[in-house]
Amino acid sequence: MRRFVLTVFLLAALVLLGAGGCGWWWVHHPLATAAPSVDLSIEAGTLPRAVAQGVADAGVDVQPELLYAWFRLSGQDRLIKAGSYELEAGITPQRLLAKLARGEESLRGVTLVEGWTFRQFRAALQKEDVLKPDTRGLTDEAVMALLGRPGLHPEGRFFPDTYMYAKGSSDVAVLRRAMRAMDKRLAAAWAQHSPTAAVKTADEALILASIVEKETGKAADRPLVAAVFNNRLRVGMPLQTDPTVIYGMGAAFDGNLRKKDLQADTPWNTYLHPGLPPTPIAMPGKASLLAAVQPAASQALYFVARGDGSSHFSSNLDEHNRAVNKYQRGQ
Repeated sequence: MRRFVLTVFLLAALVLLGAGGCGWWWVHHPLATAAPSVDLSIEAGTLPRAVAQGVADAGVDVQPELLYAWFRLSGQDRLIKAGSYELEAGITPQRLLAKLARGEESLRGVTLVEGWTFRQFRAALQKEDVLKPDTRGLTDEAVMALLGRPGLHPEGRFFPDTYMYAKGSSDVAVLRRAMRAMDKRLAAAWAQHSPTAAVKTADEALILASIVEKETGKAADRPLVAAVFNNRLRVGMPLQTDPTVIYGMGAAFDGNLRKKDLQADTPWNTYLHPGLPPTPIAMPGKASLLAAVQPAASQALYFVARGDGSSHFSSNLDEHNRAVNKYQRGQ
């Protein structure tokens, strides 16, 4: 009798060991997929059993019930997170569960470049084929209302950076993140503004920063470019900056700024209207924001491009004219 019980026990142990070995093999065995990679979307509140079925439906060659059993036995079934995932060919059940439990979503990135206009940013968003185009067809005014800022001009209100997003995300979410990022960057810059800065509010600093962004060819020149415009504002001299005129022309600008354009009366023509333009003309980066509130200690009122990306700065018109003759006319 004792020998019989021992034999049964040994047989049961062998079965369990065999099942365990098969289970270990399956958990670490690569799974085939219908394509080199397949997309899986898990909505918030989806139960583990439905997740397992979703994996199979997405194109992974796996038995949903077996996968669900693995989720349960692992003890991590409650850790599975909602999101958009990319499942590569050859992924194992172990790696699959780890990806879902850690929330390793499939992310894409869209870059907002310093000096871009809001129109350029919207165009970049529309090119992102896995980003939901919820703002497509909306006016700029409607977009700002959707973001909770009705009546606010959108230019300059979005911080230039690279924004990561999951497949299927809305372009509204990216815009909102960029807007909040600019809110924080602008507030941080304004908190450091110098008593010598001519701008009186954070919004004025944002406008000036956008001009500095468009007028600076070499990064090291930003504080000096800001100083020129700061000095002009302080003495009541027109800013006379071409990028503001170009912005006011909108789509009519063909890449060639003519004398008649400088005489065109738009709110952004700083040759005709004193002080800052009514809105930013582009989206400034962190360096331009800081330059606008902390201009260099300089008496310069003029600058001209040297042709190598840098600028020559002058404190009076005679010196400026000589610099123009040297760098622009080759005299």
